[in-house]
Amino acid sequence: MTDFSHDPGVVVVTHPLAQHKLTLMRDARTSTGEFRTLARELSVLLGYEAMRDLPLENVEIETPLERMDAPRLAGKKLCLVSILRAGNGILDGMLDLVPSARVGHIGLFRDPETLEPVEYYLKLPDDIGRRICIVVDPMLATGHSAAAAIARLKQAGAENIVFVCLLAAPQGVACLRAEHPDVRIVTCAIDRELDGHGYIRPGLGDAGDRLFGTK
Repeated sequence: MTDFSHDPGVVVVTHPLAQHKLTLMRDARTSTGEFRTLARELSVLLGYEAMRDLPLENVEIETPLERMDAPRLAGKKLCLVSILRAGNGILDGMLDLVPSARVGHIGLFRDPETLEPVEYYLKLPDDIGRRICIVVDPMLATGHSAAAAIARLKQAGAENIVFVCLLAAPQGVACLRAEHPDVRIVTCAIDRELDGHGYIRPGLGDAGDRLFGTK
């Protein structure tokens, strides 16, 4: 497996709670409802890391005891961009952290023959170029869908982008780093490999199907 441990643009969240919840999600016995809840909980932990570098400004406030200068988020609100449909499974947890964030959606599906992404939907805030964008999708497999989604964001004017996923394959990380070296990747694990059908191994199965109870 390719070693990304020295790449500052790739962050693997090794917090014990994150690893524990990921293990529960991998387990084939985990029900749809449990899987959905775990995805939401795990996205909160990923969100903390993805938002580590948000800019702050000091403002004067009044505590119950005295006035003080205290930090708060500065600049335009975040934009969370979900790659449909599975991205919605971790979108809610991110919104728990920043309920005032704007939300964009990019609809992509992977052609089963070529494994290339096909776009069918795009809806983004008009001023996305002035916002920090966090793109969410549970799996980074081939990397083609993520790279295509980020390219569309850049065409729309986005400049500051972070990609967040639960699980990645080495091929997907390498693809995204090659095509968008300015985009930081935050994930819980980089698994062994991608198989001939485009599934991450050992992985957790099809994230969309497990989130929504479909096949």
